[in-house]
Amino acid sequence: RNERCNDNYTTDFIYNLYSEEGKGIFDCRKNVLGHMQQGGTPTPFDRNFGTKMGAKAVAWITGKIKECTRHGRIFANTADSACLLGMRKRSLVFQPITELKEQTDFEHRIPKEQWWLKLRPILKILAKYNIELDTSEKAHLEHVTRKNVLLESNI
Repeated sequence: RNERCNDNYTTDFIYNLYSEEGKGIFDCRKNVLGHMQQGGTPTPFDRNFGTKMGAKAVAWITGKIKECTRHGRIFANTADSACLLGMRKRSLVFQPITELKEQTDFEHRIPKEQWWLKLRPILKILAKYNIELDTSEKAHLEHVTRKNVLLESNI
């Protein structure tokens, strides 16, 4: 959806509509892709990725509603009923919040295990990698000299 696609169906209108219709059933929040980024204009990749994440989230939540519905009521009392959609090894994965709680250092507000720390030894090796940027080499130019001599002698 684009802000300029219709004068009536704006983000505020849709937010108000869902908030009114979902009172007591679900919570509604506004989220605009440009606000999720930390500045800058959304790229086509951002728009595509946001669409994929949105579609995956809607498919997941509708599946969960069907799975947890009994006699017209929803019983979402399992650990995987509250999940966070994130990227793990180049794929979008839903991870239960209870697992995330175990993996988080709340005092420092960072993950307990950080994947990039495994790269530190490699980075240290690369940082000490010594390369000479002086590319001047002594070359023998005999063939060039001979061609010039041969060309001059033919003339």
